[in-house]
Amino acid sequence: MAGFKVILAATPEELMQFFYKLKNDEIPLDNRLEHAGRILGLRTAQIICAFGFNRYAKEMSELLPYLGFLSNDELANARNDIFSSDIYKHLSLDNILSIYTVTRDDPDSLQLMPYLLKRRLENIEGKIESTVNSLIIDKYKAEMRCIYNDGIANLEFAEERLSKKNSGFRALLNEVVIIIESRLIPAGDIFFRDTILPEEKRKILNKGLIPKELIQSRLTDATVSPEEKNILNDYLRQTRAP
Repeated sequence: MAGFKVILAATPEELMQFFYKLKNDEIPLDNRLEHAGRILGLRTAQIICAFGFNRYAKEMSELLPYLGFLSNDELANARNDIFSSDIYKHLSLDNILSIYTVTRDDPDSLQLMPYLLKRRLENIEGKIESTVNSLIIDKYKAEMRCIYNDGIANLEFAEERLSKKNSGFRALLNEVVIIIESRLIPAGDIFFRDTILPEEKRKILNKGLIPKELIQSRLTDATVSPEEKNILNDYLRQTRAP
């Protein structure tokens, strides 16, 4: 049996070996994906995403009928829907992180990913809001760290996340620090934004990423909220030389 990671990273020759054993013209097209799942020992969602995100899949259209698909577009649509909507149910966290690992080396998938990520994160965050499930929250945090650390998130993605005022999810993730550590946007740039929560700025300060001169400059801004001013002044008092 071929595992998820094996299919995801397989060469064209290996894909032929894995999927040729699935050939059975007597099985109706609609039943072939389930048949493949029984032989490979994988969920159908795992097969669709492992093969669908393999960088060579689009060159292997002769294998599509073995999985019950008639075209690359049909496979891609199914893959995109599963990836965007599944919340660690049919695809495990490890499956998702493995997809990101191969995506960073595949220009076509990397270009598509910001669109898929937007839909996926909306679904995950909606689920968290409705259930407050700690297991989902922990997996969500791990996934978001991977998105930034593996270079999946681009500047446009980070800017959109930072533009959301009073983002509880961004604060939950400590996302501003992750963005800074990923070197997508400098700490000083983020620090002066009004869309960033005071508590988020406290975390940036606690990392020692902001010079005192910038903190003092921020304090001169009349539009800064009292809460933020208190945090900035507290930090300056705590770090003042004895």
